[in-house]
Amino acid sequence: MYIRRLLEEQLEQSLKSKKVLFLLGARQVGKTTLIEHLLEKTEGKLLNMDIDLDHARLKAASKLSPQDALSSLSDSDLLIIDEAQRVPDIGRIVKGWYDARVPVKIILLGSSSAMLLDQASAELTGRNEKIWLTPLLFKEVLARQDWYSDKFSIDFIKENFAEQINAILLERLVYGSYPESVLTSDPRQYLTNLTSDYLLKDIFTNSIVRSPDDVRRLLAELARSLGDCVAISQLATRLKLSRQTVQRYLDLLEGIFVIFSLPAYCTDPIKEVKKSRKYYFWDTGVKNSIQREWVVSQTRSDMDVLWENWVMAEVYKQGKTFNRLEDMFFWQSRNGSSVDLVVKQGSQIHPFDFRFYPHLAKPSRSFKNTYSVLPKTITPENFLEVLL
Repeated sequence: MYIRRLLEEQLEQSLKSKKVLFLLGARQVGKTTLIEHLLEKTEGKLLNMDIDLDHARLKAASKLSPQDALSSLSDSDLLIIDEAQRVPDIGRIVKGWYDARVPVKIILLGSSSAMLLDQASAELTGRNEKIWLTPLLFKEVLARQDWYSDKFSIDFIKENFAEQINAILLERLVYGSYPESVLTSDPRQYLTNLTSDYLLKDIFTNSIVRSPDDVRRLLAELARSLGDCVAISQLATRLKLSRQTVQRYLDLLEGIFVIFSLPAYCTDPIKEVKKSRKYYFWDTGVKNSIQREWVVSQTRSDMDVLWENWVMAEVYKQGKTFNRLEDMFFWQSRNGSSVDLVVKQGSQIHPFDFRFYPHLAKPSRSFKNTYSVLPKTITPENFLEVLL
């Protein structure tokens, strides 16, 4: 079953440009499915570099002239190369085709963004554009409900479908928003399979990863530390690994969209934390799978940090999906006051706190006294106003 994605229009608009398109995102978020849906309306050829025959065809074509190469690969004006990071010189190859002005739109798909961008982005400077596909946004989850309509106001939804919203929200907090996790009748088994091998495939095949178990231990430590400031040296000590190894693994995990991190917002290092970061999972289902915690209940002991991660990921996914020009930080003073999220848009800052239990919502007066802005608290009672 196909789930309509909000960036479909953005993808179709990109076809009007001859620039090389990078379609980036984690494994299993639906990149290939989205492209196959596009190909139902637009003629094009899809090559998968995980398939030996397709890989060999592309390598053979790369030795031909640009015109002959693209004629041998596609009989249309659209060529899609899936898992493009599997071709180390893909940037050089595609640059040659693009500079020859061959009238073919090229789309590169990659589940390892860091690897693909390192290989190809520099070669294609000024010749590319990027679209990021994430796990489903909450609005995309709602859109597949029989009762939902874009024409409904938020007040109407809250008044008439409160029970449905609460049930869907709780399910997504626990099982996350990977498309298959939403569609399957057994999300626990799906997420267990996803996190055991498939999601981390690009890391485990990387020559600099000496021990997959160390990566799993690092993920478990990050899951336990949700909502906390994390220093690399502290992680290294807990895991008995070198600081350089931990940093390398964190970079790899960010590069394949398993985690993302926020730096500290700081204008006064004497009074505010500056060097630590906070790490979050792109998908709370992955976090729960790592910890094997499948309780679907508002009484979970970790509900507040689970809520923090879920809302943070929703905001982060929206920023990627809609290419928002904003920077995201957390804030913490030396005396312990904190704000979960500070969004900086130009010279303006917008602070937010995330609390699952509304009665615990106490916006930081310290932040307001410092920056003259009172943080807005996001709870299950008002999150639709922010995320829809």
